[in-house]
Amino acid sequence: MAYSNNIRSIAIGSFDGIHLAHKQLIDRVDALVIIERNGGYLTPGYKRTRYTDKMCYFYHFEKVRALTPAAFVAKLCTDFPHLEKIVVGYDFHFGKEKAGNAELLSSLFSKEVEIVKEVKTEDISIHSRTIKNYLKEGNVTMANRLLGRAYEIDGTIVPGQGLGAKELVPTINVNVTHFQLPSEGVYATSTRVAGVRYDSVSFLGHRVTTDGSFAVETHILDRNIEEVEEEIQIAFHRRIRDNQKFETLEALKAQIVLDIQEARLKK
Repeated sequence: MAYSNNIRSIAIGSFDGIHLAHKQLIDRVDALVIIERNGGYLTPGYKRTRYTDKMCYFYHFEKVRALTPAAFVAKLCTDFPHLEKIVVGYDFHFGKEKAGNAELLSSLFSKEVEIVKEVKTEDISIHSRTIKNYLKEGNVTMANRLLGRAYEIDGTIVPGQGLGAKELVPTINVNVTHFQLPSEGVYATSTRVAGVRYDSVSFLGHRVTTDGSFAVETHILDRNIEEVEEEIQIAFHRRIRDNQKFETLEALKAQIVLDIQEARLKK
């Protein structure tokens, strides 16, 4: 069955993260065909739709990987019977063993194929893998520049150690899956809870001062937010410091106070 009887132009790609280069493709079309893999995402699955108002159609990679380039194009023409234009990036590959590229697509598709050239910011070529590398380094400032927005993760609220409210500061503890996490440390963030976004300071990493377990925790500034069983979003604006071990809880709390002061500064 065809996906749509009225879509006339599509852009094809993984669109992982919907960054500034992706938007150069998206602005030219009616809809997106997203090649979906199994994990390691900046923005997994349907959550990509937050960052575009275009219709999104998903092809799971495992179901199309064995198609020849010609068979892949035939599938597109079947799924989108009124298709007149396909937009891809200059480095686009498709079909079994990535045998097809943008130029082959132009020869297989009888109508228009537009190939978008390399997009750069500050002379850096914009790719999802580049953004992931910046996140792994903790350089959320550069990651955000390539994204054109603050990097966000989602998670479900889980019980913490119980130390926060009693000995340190109250935090919301979050279980995060599928997202690429920034490197361990403390960040100036904003946290969306029940549809409302609050300024926050967030920690992710191993709790080396206490139980050594890995955690993602966020402290809402100047608000007493009751924990609820739901998904929250954390947006990363700026790195404050590396993860570090403190000899006492009092020393850790003193540093957290400094972290909060730093997080209050303009993001």
